[in-house]
Amino acid sequence: MKTIKIYCQNCRTVLYKYHKDKPGHLIKCYKDRIFKDYTAGDLKCPQCKQQFARETMIYKKPANKIIQGKVFVKK
Repeated sequence: MKTIKIYCQNCRTVLYKYHKDKPGHLIKCYKDRIFKDYTAGDLKCPQCKQQFARETMIYKKPANKIIQGKVFVKK
């Protein structure tokens, strides 16, 4: 499991530090794997207020489904 940083595509603000376990594109963030949350918990960027995800349940676990094109990832 590696830790990645998730940034807002619009204003380059850090949104999350997240423990990602599999390689590939970021599609969802399980809430129990979010290591550090820089947002207010409302799934909007704290800087530009753009919504970047939606709340959902995936495999009976709470998750944030990422809206594609709204975020980018760095290791």
